[in-house]
Amino acid sequence: MGVFLMTAAFAVKLIGQELTEPLVGQLFSFIVLLIILTLIFYIAGRVVVGKKRALLSDAFVISLLGTIVMSICVNFFASTYLFGLSIGAILSLIVWLLLIRHYYETGWLGAIAVGIMAVIVSIVILTLLVLLGISLLVLGAFSLFLIL
Repeated sequence: MGVFLMTAAFAVKLIGQELTEPLVGQLFSFIVLLIILTLIFYIAGRVVVGKKRALLSDAFVISLLGTIVMSICVNFFASTYLFGLSIGAILSLIVWLLLIRHYYETGWLGAIAVGIMAVIVSIVILTLLVLLGISLLVLGAFSLFLIL
């Protein structure tokens, strides 16, 4: 945990902001989301395109770039246009499919199949977490415990 706080503090100093609890919470949430999305895309890619084309590093890049582009699209279009949230969501979906298509070296149907499989895998993971008694509120409380 100390390494995470040191890395966060260094990143914050680079952009010139104070290290506050909400900022650390957002960084922690982003890292957890990135890890979960990487695993989801890795499993979905292995199922659809096979283990030779679906590498863990590719899943990480898809997750990282897709999350960044999605945040930019949704925030930019939601604040600019009346139906901006829908426009941002559609553009980010296209970018996700382009990333899957490029990094998993598949066509459009393969990218769509990986996307559908990723949704199925995420539903299965969330269901297993709920059956084990771990809810998103518990995960959120745990992340607050780690921050404090």
